[in-house]
Amino acid sequence: MAERAGVSVGTMYQYFPHKQALIYALNERYLDVLAGKIEATCRASHGAPAGRMAEALIDTYWRAKTERADVTRALYRSVVELDNEALIETFARRVDAATIAMLRTAPDARFENVEPVNLTLVTVIFGTVRNAFERQLSENDAAVLQGQLTSMCQAYLKAQMIGKT
Repeated sequence: MAERAGVSVGTMYQYFPHKQALIYALNERYLDVLAGKIEATCRASHGAPAGRMAEALIDTYWRAKTERADVTRALYRSVVELDNEALIETFARRVDAATIAMLRTAPDARFENVEPVNLTLVTVIFGTVRNAFERQLSENDAAVLQGQLTSMCQAYLKAQMIGKT
């Protein structure tokens, strides 16, 4: 690994005393970049209709998880051995703050309590994308599933709106 990184083994051990420390650092970086992409999408979607917000969130998360499938797959396999609860909590807080703030700006939607709506929305999106990724769906099947997920999330948001018609 040190050779691929272009550094000596001693240098690697100076920063990462064992394999788990390196995997933890990689996962931390991965989640930081992923949260940043979601935050940027949410900021760009402020003021959009709620259905478009859901579509943008799904597109961003789906692309981020599949653009480096080898890295995503390796991290999914490796992090089960780690205590990464703090990383997941930090990621979740950032994503929740961004998505809740975005949903509150939807001109076509008001929610009695946006927090559980948001929790359900991101849980369904993240879980579906992970399942699709782990199943290694064909490109066509993944595209169909992404479209179905978008329709489902848009219908869910509409059903949760106050004063819906």
